[in-house]
This record gives sequence, structure tokens and C-alpha cells, in this order.
Amino acid sequence: MVQQGCAGCGARFYAATFPDSEVTAIHKAPGDYPSGKEGEILTVEFTVCGIPCVGLNGGTQFKHSEAFSFQIATDTQEETDRYWNAIVSNGGQESYCGWCKDRWGISWQITPRVLTDAMEVATALRQSQRDCVLQPKVGESARLPWVMMRKRVQPQRGCGECHA
Repeated sequence: MVQQGCAGCGARFYAATFPDSEVTAIHKAPGDYPSGKEGEILTVEFTVCGIPCVGLNGGTQFKHSEAFSFQIATDTQEETDRYWNAIVSNGGQESYCGWCKDRWGISWQITPRVLTDAMEVATALRQSQRDCVLQPKVGESARLPWVMMRKRVQPQRGCGECHA
């Protein structure tokens, strides 16, 4: 990740905010270079929620986009609020549908597990309904109510369009 100004600041923030996160190495410039001085931080190695990352002190010419984001699954409203508020109150900005951006331009999805589970159940129910209508077999019509009453339905694999 290219971070504008202080990769070390971002890495320390992530390590202090998210579980299974830490700063693992800081690499400083061995000598002066065109845009900096000897001893300045060049890169920082760190993990965010167990994901290894490298932060590079860079300039404004490299912009982040939502094409890369961290998704944090939360179990309670308090946990959701804690992560959201940590990011936004530290110079970040709010967006829609659980998205926010930190002060270094990295996008985050703070997503309650209950929402993800509900979406998986809805997807599985739609698949079951299609199966019952499009591929009727003896006993298939009895399967639909049972699937709808289950508390947790296993999500289908792939996107449904490409069968990946």
C-alpha cells in the first residue's frame, strides 16, 4: 500500500485498532535520496486482521480506490460502531452501506455477520425455489418449506453466473 506521508502512522493505527494486527518491521532509508533523507521510513511491514501488508511512504500521485478494501466482519453492534468510529474519527470519511475510508485513503467495509448471514440465506432460498420450479422431481416440492425454515442455509459456491 502506498501511504501518503506516514506508512508507520497507518500501520500503528491498524495494529492498535484491529485484532490479529501488528507492526512487524520498519525499514529506513540507508542514505539521502531524491525526495527524502537518511533515516526516514521507507516501508513498514505489518498485518491487518492476519493479512500481511507492506506500507510504502509515497506521494499523492498514487491514489487508492475501492477496488481494494479491507472487510471486517463484526459480531455485535458495539464492535461495528467501535471500528467504524475509530476509522472515521481519526480523519476518515463515511460512505454508504457499511463502507468508510481511513485518513490514508484505504477503503473499509465494516460488515455485521448477521447481515452477511441473511444475504446467504436469501441467496440459498432463491436457488432452492428455482430448483423446485425448474427441476421438479418426486418429493422436490416438499423440500422448499424445509429449506425456508432452516436457521442457517449453506451458501451456494460461485457467483451463479459463471459457475466459478
